[in-house]
Amino acid sequence: MKITKLVHSCLLVEMPERTALFDPGVMSEGMVNVDSLQYLDDIIITHEHADHISMDLMKRLVQKFPDVRVTAPTSFETELEQNGITIKQGVEGIELFEAPHEKVEPMFPHPDNIGVHYLDLLTHPGDSHHFDSTKAVLALPVQAPWGATVEAVNLALRLQPKFIVPIHDWHWSDDARNMTYDGLEELFGQKGITFVKAVNGEAFNLDV
Repeated sequence: MKITKLVHSCLLVEMPERTALFDPGVMSEGMVNVDSLQYLDDIIITHEHADHISMDLMKRLVQKFPDVRVTAPTSFETELEQNGITIKQGVEGIELFEAPHEKVEPMFPHPDNIGVHYLDLLTHPGDSHHFDSTKAVLALPVQAPWGATVEAVNLALRLQPKFIVPIHDWHWSDDARNMTYDGLEELFGQKGITFVKAVNGEAFNLDV
């Protein structure tokens, strides 16, 4: 499995016969190079907050890949359709699970949030620390206005994935991110979990 982090919670996940893009939000507009993408089978949107979906970026992606399958909460269906984007229900290899968005009111509207198990290999929970299972690769929200890093760490220690890919960390400075990544790599390594110090735009391979 080849993964490229494209800022914040956006991940490009490439398998030999299938490619998916998770949560292409506004922070990722300058990192997702639509012109260079050769394949895109799935776009997965966990919820409607702008840091997880840029409508302008979505329109460009769907224009280039008109057959792409879009998975998103059904509560977001009308707004997507108004922008010419159709949700595809029941996509093979995409298993949805309950993962409620953490509390954000009164700062932001509280959206429906979906967790996704992808190809029985990777788990992306969107903006949630409240779910009870993971696949081998866990995309873990490590920082947010709605949650603490220590909560993320304790969740991952309970779930015991094989790999952790940190997401939702746009708010950190580079120095803060690097220092925290170093600490998390050491902590999880002591528990037999590989913490991937992902660098935006740099692909890495995981043996899953």
